[in-house]
Amino acid sequence: MTAAGGTTETYDLAIDPSRSTLDTAVRVAELAEAARFDALFTADLLRFDAQGAIGSQEPLVFVSALSQVTSRIGLIATVSTTFHHPFNLARLFGTLDHVSKGRAAWNLVTSSIGEENFGDGELPGPEDRYARAAETLDVVNALWDSWEPGALTAGADGKTVLRRDLVRPIHHSGRFFTVTGPLNIPPLPQGRPVQIQAGQSEAGTALGARYAEIVFTSLPTLDHARAFTRKIRDQARRLRRPDGLPLIFSSFHATYGATEEEARRLVREKRESIDFERGRAQVADMLGGGLDLSELPLDAPLPESLLPDVNSVRGRRGRVDIFTGYARQGYTLRELVVAAQDTGHWAAAGTPEQLADAVEERFRAGVLDVISLSGLADRRQHDFIVNGLLHELRRRKIVAADYAGPTLRDNFGLARPGLGRDERRAAS
Repeated sequence: MTAAGGTTETYDLAIDPSRSTLDTAVRVAELAEAARFDALFTADLLRFDAQGAIGSQEPLVFVSALSQVTSRIGLIATVSTTFHHPFNLARLFGTLDHVSKGRAAWNLVTSSIGEENFGDGELPGPEDRYARAAETLDVVNALWDSWEPGALTAGADGKTVLRRDLVRPIHHSGRFFTVTGPLNIPPLPQGRPVQIQAGQSEAGTALGARYAEIVFTSLPTLDHARAFTRKIRDQARRLRRPDGLPLIFSSFHATYGATEEEARRLVREKRESIDFERGRAQVADMLGGGLDLSELPLDAPLPESLLPDVNSVRGRRGRVDIFTGYARQGYTLRELVVAAQDTGHWAAAGTPEQLADAVEERFRAGVLDVISLSGLADRRQHDFIVNGLLHELRRRKIVAADYAGPTLRDNFGLARPGLGRDERRAAS
């Protein structure tokens, strides 16, 4: 959160295949930090994508490199609990928090793909993946908390003094893991890295309500945003979490125009460039995979018999729920292909002022706390974002003009864990 309890921005790293990926990322990081973005957000993909995406760099290594060429901007790495052990995760993110001096965040996912690269079995169902994620968080948080206050102090000679009796084993024994602990790296600058969780199925919502400080969501409409925010915060309230948690984080797929007409033209041109035959496979993926839509007419709705039972899908149930909803509203296959270009995320087009109106509507409705923007490396997009949209949001006191403090917790308005008070910083 920023000034007046406003939205926070992150930036999705784009990869330019014609240049070194790190060179491109450093350029983006410098632009984002100069514009006072609060964080860089790195996604992850655990397989080669035959549809054209080559995957992505390993996020933790990537943002660790960026930590050495930046000083204020936060670093969000997406890492799966399904294919990683909690002791390693605690050490990796703890080390990132140290090398970045308190700017680390973990975007926790349970993965809907990639099982073929981590063993012979099929992907566990959502309930098992989220049960493993919950136990992972219990272990990781216990490890980060295993150094009690005062375990490290400065001696009279200026050297560090270790109180071994204040570093405690965790003695965890659960369904998935047995971990003795304690953690073998010193206490973290932020206490714990900021914890973000992506997933909005029933199991994902329950996990986010219990643990997440921020939830990353696909909320294409204001109605979706209101329903999801009400649902997850009601669950969080029943778990006696502080009011307003978890924060709601949405990706904003914006099309900018100097005029409303230019924005409409750009949207029209994007739609005219869509490969609708390839788009059939994209829609099938949005519906959970395993569907053959190749022979269906583009300008007719999907037959009800093709729509999956959301609870039978092993992958991204939140995304499937959105697209089965579109289909039941009567969207044609062509309209579903168009919608699939934004993969279920929030999309809008207009002038910077009109896009600021869209952001402000969700912010005032209490369903938007963190927003992700992309395209900063493009000169034209940079001008629309920094001198247009962000300028307008700052003028309206929705976004802060500068960093609130040295750590990502400061800039997201999240208190250090264990302070025994509201986890959200009071508005300026």
